[in-house]
Formats: sequence, structure tokens, C-alpha cells
Amino acid sequence: MTLDAAAGKAVPDRFSLAGKVVVITGASSGLGVAYALGMTQAGAKVVLGARRGERLKETVALVEAAGGEAIAMETDVTHIEDCDALVAAAMDGFGRVDVLVNNAGSGGEYHLVTEDPPEHFRAIVDLNLNGSYWMVQACARVMEPGSSIINISSVMALTTAKMPAAAYSASKAAILGLTRDLAAQLGPRGIRVNAILPGVFPSEATAHYSENYKAKVVAARIPIGRIGDPTDIAATAVFLASDAAGYITGVSLPVDGGVLIN
Repeated sequence: MTLDAAAGKAVPDRFSLAGKVVVITGASSGLGVAYALGMTQAGAKVVLGARRGERLKETVALVEAAGGEAIAMETDVTHIEDCDALVAAAMDGFGRVDVLVNNAGSGGEYHLVTEDPPEHFRAIVDLNLNGSYWMVQACARVMEPGSSIINISSVMALTTAKMPAAAYSASKAAILGLTRDLAAQLGPRGIRVNAILPGVFPSEATAHYSENYKAKVVAARIPIGRIGDPTDIAATAVFLASDAAGYITGVSLPVDGGVLIN
């Protein structure tokens, strides 16, 4: 296979993920489920990892109901052996890994810098940053030219919600530097590496937001006038996974309704 895996493909065909295998971490809830369904709808087979096995089974059921194929494995990305095992399961079950969506992560708790327990800060960095790196290591060892790695950062890497979330913000900012370095390292092998920076989306972290509070957030920070729908970001991930983005690497792409222009 040449480094230009999309050579000769018509533009509409470049958006298809037919025949591709996508590994998605943090796939038991929230945007992880949206990524799994989006990749499935685009024609990919998916390999799903998350720490909560029972919730992971629910994602598999949704994928299969959508006509897709899925492999699922309980995975803690802070454990290197779990990352290697998830990729091994993909290779054993589907014979290849074409895309990684590095979604596993946590917002952590809110602590003032003077009161933040060291174990909290370390745990968030270990999950959000180190876990992403271990997954790239495992996938990059088996990926062929034309593959795509999608790291999930956050608008909090570039702005603040004026909440004491230093561990989260620092780890998500580090993802941007990681993405640029990996894009430079893996580009000669035909592997693209990009980052998505989600804004405000429905998730377990935002489930407690009242409608009144969400309206205030939208009015103050989101020019497009609404919080994100999971399909908004799933579609962006499908684009970056596909050959339609075959000449895009090292990019940090906000999907935020305009939060970062304020």
C-alpha cells in the first residue's frame, strides 16, 4: 500500500469507512457511544474498550442494532497491558487496526490549587494523557499507511470555564503537544494524528446541569446558540478517520459552537 491510501478515490467515496477497523476507548458512555455509532454508520467495524464492562455491553448492543460488528473488552488505559490486550483483540478478531479514537478520560473533581490532593492531579494526568499515549503506542505498532489517530482534547486546553480544574486543563493541553509530536513521528509512515477539542456536549459530567444553567452557558459562551449534539462530534471524528481527511495531520480541531472565538 502506498502512503496515499486515498489515491484515485472519488470524493464521495473518501468519506466511507467500509472495510476499516476502529478502536475506541471510553466507549461505555457519552461521546464514546456516539463515536462508536458514527463509525458503525460509516461502515467500520469497531473495537470498544472501557472500564465499565456492563455499560460496554450496552454500546455493543447499540452497534449491533445499527447493523454493525463490535468487539468489546474491559480496558483501563492507565494499564499498558490493557492497551496492548485491546489492540491484540482487534487484530485477532478483525485482522487490522485502521483508526484509534483516544476518548477515555475524566474531568476529575474541582479543587483549588492550594487544596488539590496530589493523588487526584496524578490520576487525572495518568488517565487523560498517559493513557492516550499508551494506546497510541499499542496501535501504532500494527497500523498500516492510511491509518488515523484521533486524540480527544478539550476547549479547556485553550480557555477556562473559571472553575478550578487544573489537572483536566493541563492534561488536555498536553494532548495538543502530544498530537503535534506524534503527527511528525508517524507521518512518514502514512499515519495521520489529529486532535478534536470538544466544547459543551451532553455527558455524565454535564448531566446535572439545569436547563436554566445550560441556557446561561449558551448565552455567555456559545455563539452558535446551542450545546453540541453528540452526532456533531461523531461526524467530525468520522471525517478525520476517513480518507476525506487524507492530507490533514497535526491539527487541533475545535468542535465547540464557537466557544473559542469569545
